[in-house]
Amino acid sequence: MEYNEKQIAIIDIAEKLFAENGYDATSVRDIAHDAGINVAMISYYFGSKEKLMEALFERKSTNIRIKVENLIQNENLSPLQKINVLIDDYIEKFIAQQGFHKIMMREQIIEKDTTVASIILELKKRNLESIKLLIQEGQKSGSFIKNIDVVLMMTTMVGTVSQMISSQYFYREVNNMQQMDEIEFRKHMKKKLSVHLKKLFKALLTYDSQ
Repeated sequence: MEYNEKQIAIIDIAEKLFAENGYDATSVRDIAHDAGINVAMISYYFGSKEKLMEALFERKSTNIRIKVENLIQNENLSPLQKINVLIDDYIEKFIAQQGFHKIMMREQIIEKDTTVASIILELKKRNLESIKLLIQEGQKSGSFIKNIDVVLMMTTMVGTVSQMISSQYFYREVNNMQQMDEIEFRKHMKKKLSVHLKKLFKALLTYDSQ
């Protein structure tokens, strides 16, 4: 779905508030106030707070599906190279969109049967199905082993990147990087995560221990 500039501005404000305060603790009035609009405008563009959250997730997840579809059609890359591209894309998005992923983590920890929980579940299922297509392509060509637990594999990646982000101050401390500026540290973090996850995924996808 295409969003106009005003809708995108509202979505961005909602993302910031949801990340800082949580979905339940953020009202439509809060979003309208920070966006400099009246409440009726949000209702006009989105219909409700739930629909606004759906728009936020749709906007953030569409790029992943497009990325996977393009990778599948790319005949110049091997299956493992395609996975490596996907890894770098995930890392980039996680680090650039820390507010969004904070919302994801917060709402999943709550473990309530809510509209937001349903949105997250559907998002994860759609992304999983897209990634399975990449894995299946590698299996058909003989590049990847059979019986890969794709859910556990993706949980490993998401968990690793999320933990690195949430404990970055600890990482700085133990590696004497307290004085490194934010831009340089993000570059360092991306490189470290990229190398680590690519080695790990190569082992998971190509090594048969049985």
